[in-house]
Amino acid sequence: MLVTWRYRPRKSLIQSFDPRAWIIFFLCYIACTVLFWDLRYLLVLFAMALVAVFTSGIKWHEMRRAWLFIGGFILFFSFLTLLTGRGGIELYKEEHIIRRLTAGFTLLGWRPTLVLSAERIAYAVAMMVRVFSLASMTILIPYSLNPALYGVTFRGLGLPDKVAYGMDLTMRFIPSFGRDFQLTMDAQRARGYELEKISGGLFAQVRKLAPLIVPVTIHAIVASEDIIDAMDLRAFGVGPRTWVDELHYRPRDRALIAFGVGMLLVCIALSLWGFGKFWVPDFLLRLAQ
Repeated sequence: MLVTWRYRPRKSLIQSFDPRAWIIFFLCYIACTVLFWDLRYLLVLFAMALVAVFTSGIKWHEMRRAWLFIGGFILFFSFLTLLTGRGGIELYKEEHIIRRLTAGFTLLGWRPTLVLSAERIAYAVAMMVRVFSLASMTILIPYSLNPALYGVTFRGLGLPDKVAYGMDLTMRFIPSFGRDFQLTMDAQRARGYELEKISGGLFAQVRKLAPLIVPVTIHAIVASEDIIDAMDLRAFGVGPRTWVDELHYRPRDRALIAFGVGMLLVCIALSLWGFGKFWVPDFLLRLAQ
């Protein structure tokens, strides 16, 4: 049974390109985003990510859970960075304090203090935009890349057959594992297993989850053995392999690759010339005066 992410053909910008061309552009985009900490440059890259998201043809209900999880994760750690100031020490040496809030109590002799500075706010916002840009482009891949082309796509990027097939299996692992877990849970519920009534401590709950964990783990091991046997019977790895599907670059694909590589070269040049470093808006500095 072929288990994949919620892929379906769409008339979208991403699916109009060869998957190899889009992955090359995606890698160039990641490298460009990592090079900058200046919010002005990051907003340009973030706008490109938004264009890709809104032209992907993926409905909100299809990836709502993924967005809520990733968005909540990013917002939580961005807020934590704002409170602690950790992570930005290497980017700025001094802080222009806007407000210092001191608690009216002490904990073991330590008085909690919250320091809001221009640098902390600028760093937290830049980090949030940066990670959202990366997440926005990354989340589109499993929903837009044809699962039947996983292996041939990575092989077409120059990876060996073993690595390409390994990447194929890796991208299928999570949805396959989720399907097996759901099937096992439904089967156990049909036998009277009530998951909602699990109680007790951490170890007690883990022990009571054995009717779910053990069958899923055993099935994953057996399935991996079946895959290994099937590959051995076909002499996989002995010599070069052929693939059922073939991919061919079109002019639009070459244009996308050229655009991605050109964008990366420009970003590298700007970074070497000193552009794109950490930047604090003037209005935040004025608030600290």
